[in-house]
Amino acid sequence: MINFNESQIIENANYIYQQRSKIEAIADQICQKGFDLLFFTSSGGSMAMLEPFNFWINHTSTLPAAAMLSADLLITGYNQLTENSVVFMTSKSGDTKETLKAAQYLKGIGAFIVSVTGVENSPLEAASDAAIAYGAGRPQELVLYLLIGKILYNKGFFPAYPDFADNMKNLGAALAHVRKQADGKCRQYAADYHKESYNIWIGSGDLWPTAYSYSMCVLEESQWIRTKSVSSPEFFHGTLELLEKDVCVTLLLTEGPTRPLDERVKRFAEKHTDKLTCFDTRDYVLPGIKDEYRSLLSPVVMAAILQRISKNIEVITNHSLDIRRYYRKGEY
Repeated sequence: MINFNESQIIENANYIYQQRSKIEAIADQICQKGFDLLFFTSSGGSMAMLEPFNFWINHTSTLPAAAMLSADLLITGYNQLTENSVVFMTSKSGDTKETLKAAQYLKGIGAFIVSVTGVENSPLEAASDAAIAYGAGRPQELVLYLLIGKILYNKGFFPAYPDFADNMKNLGAALAHVRKQADGKCRQYAADYHKESYNIWIGSGDLWPTAYSYSMCVLEESQWIRTKSVSSPEFFHGTLELLEKDVCVTLLLTEGPTRPLDERVKRFAEKHTDKLTCFDTRDYVLPGIKDEYRSLLSPVVMAAILQRISKNIEVITNHSLDIRRYYRKGEY
């Protein structure tokens, strides 16, 4: 396998899991303090990483929660934000401009800011009331599984949390196993479709942010491959008209509550294109993770699957994932 280090993947996840007590203490602090809103805001792929947790709260609890891109927040504000709100932010670099400006704006409101960053002592951490640095750790979503899971537990909406969190000790090894299971299919996918002039990426629920961010942040930003992302329900309100036999369609199927929407797309697309690829989290074994928690883990399982496209496609195209023409190359 190209660019695959199983021991490093497990070590990275363990680095985050070792901070479990710190993360849970932040959740306890939030609940003890009380809140009127749980708000998620960041930029780009970081925002996409947060959105499934807003979905989780809204789907399984009555806690007030909302999400908005930082750039939008800076222009329009959000009238429900108060000094009693809790805001979750993330940035790999810790200095993403829109995200950092939003943190300063939120600090002015008096909201309690929790940041998740890839580096310690970053500007975003300095603007936050609580912070977790994951370093090289992956998946960074593990921080949010523990943090949001503990809040939901404290509020009576996730009684299985202690057992779920214990299972998360095995997440790194499970996702390394997913990568090994997925590599052959992903390598073939990259070989078959890296020259396609037009691609449609589709997902729903907790995997809609994954479909959106992978098509934008990897295929468009890192590989300069033209894509169109659309959610499974919205696919039937316009994009379906573009399907023809030679149109490349990639469908991500979740194990979450919106799976029937994905299956509907699959049934339609199978009839109208010869270039349909389905990546279904249900197809992958997760050693050490109980089946009852799989429905929560589609985003990290799918991220592990798609990473194997990324690792293969940059070799096939001879185009490093690190090459940019414009992003962070100048002012815009």
